Amino acid sequence: MVTGDAAYIKKINRSLIIREIVKEGMISRADLSKATNLTRATISAQVADLLEEGLIIETHLEHYSVGRKPIMLSLNGDAGYALGIDLDYGQISFTISDLLGCPVSSSIIQLNTTKYEEILPILIQQIKRIKSDYTSSRYGIVGIVVAIHGLVTKDEEIHYVPRFDWHEVNLKSDLEREINIAIYIENNANLSSFAERVYVHHETDNLLCATLYSGIGLGMMMKNDFFRGHDGFAGEIGHMIVVPEGKPCNCGNKGCWEKYASESSIFEYLSEKRQIKDLTYEHIQKWLNEGDEEVHQLMEDFLFYLSIGLNNMINMYNPDVLVLDSELLRIYPDSLHKISKNLNSSISHYRELMISTIGKKSCVLGACALAIKQFLDVPMLNLPYDLKDNEIENALSI
Repeated sequence: MVTGDAAYIKKINRSLIIREIVKEGMISRADLSKATNLTRATISAQVADLLEEGLIIETHLEHYSVGRKPIMLSLNGDAGYALGIDLDYGQISFTISDLLGCPVSSSIIQLNTTKYEEILPILIQQIKRIKSDYTSSRYGIVGIVVAIHGLVTKDEEIHYVPRFDWHEVNLKSDLEREINIAIYIENNANLSSFAERVYVHHETDNLLCATLYSGIGLGMMMKNDFFRGHDGFAGEIGHMIVVPEGKPCNCGNKGCWEKYASESSIFEYLSEKRQIKDLTYEHIQKWLNEGDEEVHQLMEDFLFYLSIGLNNMINMYNPDVLVLDSELLRIYPDSLHKISKNLNSSISHYRELMISTIGKKSCVLGACALAIKQFLDVPMLNLPYDLKDNEIENALSI
């Protein structure tokens, strides 16, 4: 007979119940008992606690033709809010979501500095302002997750941020001294992969998400957790060498993948070649529509080198789902089919290759979702996501 501490067992049961309620959206006590294999007495006791805490609410089904109308349980999305922060070169993005992961507010602060001592007070001031805006809800801001475009240790210390030239920075401690809210620091690619798992690929055990914007990052979700490596630095796939003695990279090597297959490599080349300082996706879209041969060839080369790295990733990790997060892939016709044709190795195995339906918001949404997961203390979340609204935004931003 397996025995254990009663408080610990109660905590596990609570986690199972909350996860199932979030997963189903609405569920009755009877169905909750079946789904979790917990007794009805256990369900009743736990639900009573969660109702008293204001974490869940009861709803009567109006349209129920047979027997008594069941009382449905659902998470109280307005009980608290999560704050996701994307700390990127040139700007900081802030998104607040409810406990169901639905964004309720977003803002961006432009940066004209990379100095830590100047950025830290900006973060603190904005977080305090947001915190004061949500004090009326029962739990206020339940957690803050900051996305870092660089190396983050397992202890959540910033080891290195290339574009800021930050080394060994403890942002977590500096924020916690000023703000009495749980703070988490995470790599941006990991958060993008987390968003894909939480919002889209609910039943995927092995998911890779490659972000192709300012460089190439790889977020890896394996059995509901991040694959981090020994120190936490796994996923720096952009510095895999694909062209020996190729283009020099800031990392010190030559021929790194991100020098050939990141969006920044395309933007840097076209910006310099065509003397356009603030090059946008609209410029590239216009040139593609006009049949610009140079831009079309540039995109074909982009897909070719992207495929080389993807083939290596697939062979190394054998993922269930591989998600590519790139605006350029969205606007270039038939890009996914062309990539797939290049992945013709007989030993490359994956179930699904797709372009992200969440897009650039995946990082900050993943940050919100991680804050919710930590607050609810559940092993994983399955949250709804309205793809239609996102597709409209993507179409407008191109």
